[in-house]
Amino acid sequence: MTLDQLRIFLEVARHQHVTRASESLNLTQSSVSGAIKALENRHGVRLFDRMGRRIVLTAEGSMFLPVAEDLLASAGNAERLLEDLSGTGVGSLHIFTSQTIASHWLPQRLRAFREAWPRVTIELQVGNTVQCVAAVEAGTTDAAFIEAKVEELFLDQTPVGTDELCLVAGTLHPWVDAPPKDLSELFSARWILREKGSGTRSTFEAELRRNGLLPENLDILLALPSNEAVCAAVADSACATVISRAVADPYIGAGRMIELPLALPGRPFHMIRHKGRHRSHALELLEEMILRREQKG
Repeated sequence: MTLDQLRIFLEVARHQHVTRASESLNLTQSSVSGAIKALENRHGVRLFDRMGRRIVLTAEGSMFLPVAEDLLASAGNAERLLEDLSGTGVGSLHIFTSQTIASHWLPQRLRAFREAWPRVTIELQVGNTVQCVAAVEAGTTDAAFIEAKVEELFLDQTPVGTDELCLVAGTLHPWVDAPPKDLSELFSARWILREKGSGTRSTFEAELRRNGLLPENLDILLALPSNEAVCAAVADSACATVISRAVADPYIGAGRMIELPLALPGRPFHMIRHKGRHRSHALELLEEMILRREQKG
């Protein structure tokens, strides 16, 4: 069994599709199929079943999945440790980040880091807060950046920035002429929100609960998996949403959404990592640079 076979197995399991896995890995379909077949033949175990155009894990494949994840995470941890011990200044970072941070906060910081440390490569993956935490726990990422603090004992969480949420509505909403005066009036609106598990939605729901209101009573028309999709759906409509100000500003400036005069508390950005795993020199350098940048304002 090779590490390449493990990587291919995990990518096929994630996509449930050989073509998509091959595109993600930048390999040919035949190479991906051959690696899976070699793994199955060597150990006499069928790992996938074909279901039309999709392939799904067998019971044996499902049992093997967490073991493969742990093995690959341990190999990556060992590789990063050796890179640090070599003292060559060559390294790699796998970063998982939530959408708001990936789109508006992190890119300039990663560019500055790569300019300062060109021999450290960075692989970036985007998801919601729940997916970020899961990746850190599984060891498939070195660190993640999320928009809220989460209650997990295995996490080391460092505040690295702040974000401002705002309440906005489409230009056809009655609130254009008669905006709400307090949070209790929000329940008369129809909402388009990010999906459950996103930092944006979790922060909004926590603020409602803090004020004695139940987010379950909101009239949610749609839950969408990206900030851009939410704004595109709310713009020029009679719906409302809560979103990062950095995301909403272009729509407000274009006259396609209005901002409501109800303030929401700011939320911190956190860098999270697993307490029990090796913290590479490259990750230390990235954290130091980001914190120094924030201190300068």
